[in-house]
Amino acid sequence: MPTISDITAFSVPPRWVMVRITTDAGVTGWGEALLSKRRRAVLGAVADLADTVVGAPAGRIEELWHRMRRGAFFRGGPVLATAAAAIEQALWDIKGRTLGVPVHELLGGPVRDRTRVYAWIGGDRPDDVVAGARARVAQGFTAVKMNATAELDHIAGAAEVDAVVARVAALREEFGTGLDIALDFHGRVHRSMVRPLLRELEQFRLLWVEEPLSPGHEDFLPEVARAAGATRIATGERLTSRWDFRSLLQRGGVDIIQPDVSVTGLGELAKICHLAETYDVAVVPHCPNGPVSLAASLQVAAVCLNVPLHEQSLGLHYNTGYEGLPRGEMADYLVDSAPLVPVDGALAVPAGQGIGIEVDEAVVRAGHTEWRHPDAQWRHPDGRIAEW
Repeated sequence: MPTISDITAFSVPPRWVMVRITTDAGVTGWGEALLSKRRRAVLGAVADLADTVVGAPAGRIEELWHRMRRGAFFRGGPVLATAAAAIEQALWDIKGRTLGVPVHELLGGPVRDRTRVYAWIGGDRPDDVVAGARARVAQGFTAVKMNATAELDHIAGAAEVDAVVARVAALREEFGTGLDIALDFHGRVHRSMVRPLLRELEQFRLLWVEEPLSPGHEDFLPEVARAAGATRIATGERLTSRWDFRSLLQRGGVDIIQPDVSVTGLGELAKICHLAETYDVAVVPHCPNGPVSLAASLQVAAVCLNVPLHEQSLGLHYNTGYEGLPRGEMADYLVDSAPLVPVDGALAVPAGQGIGIEVDEAVVRAGHTEWRHPDAQWRHPDGRIAEW
């Protein structure tokens, strides 16, 4: 197995951090990190972790994951987690390419031929959800997700609740039950508003309500589940390891977990999916990210029975210059975009070696830029900072 010789990170439009690993055997692998508002911190973390793993055998992925995650007295947190995850993804890519197989063959082999995916339609900014859904249906999608609301105070008025309900009702009126709808509270709905909203929304038979509470309030999820009635509760995109998910699953109240490969890593994502299986909990991986993250996550989805649906970012509003960010799409950075183009609302299990895509390194290098994510804060009318 080759030795790691170099690790380089590139920040490219619209808000992605791609990590390239080269080896002494000339094999290259790619990973992807998150946290666009902390881009420079992530780039620094990748550089720090590179000092830990450059010179090590690229095939010892499990050991290197632990070295990156546990190799210092202070550990944890999303910045280190996403940097380690990106490096780990790239190591899986290298291993698959070295052995001449897709990564899913190294994880036990596929249990499916394709993975159903859903698409975003805004819900806050932009808020024209019916037009957005029409476009997605025309693209072949049968499931969409939208934000429930923009800023929402601890005690919102009836008009604000009615506005949330009206957006969902408009979709049901337009598409009936032929379109599956998931609603993302995005951690911006306070506990005092969750119950009133859930009671109004139960009638629409949503796929799920996502992140009903902001981080740090997980102890109240069983209470939320009781208030939700028949509505499923989903969460977990900000958790970074199987230990975080073990606590979440043991606490109860969650029907769907949403780990993100760019904060967990590829191998850890597989472990989290299998852990959830022991609780009979579904996994819908979080992935409003770039092409490397999606390709890596699909490798895991291929081998896990409890992944009925998967997120992807084709045409996501963040990709089109949202709030001043530069524009960019997944296909921009691929030699061939076909492996990540949905057909009839699903993505085929990747057949290529490694994570199944070919990154166009020349485009990545040309696109590397010191873009800065706008630090605009959402605020309530009286000036208080609101949950984003």
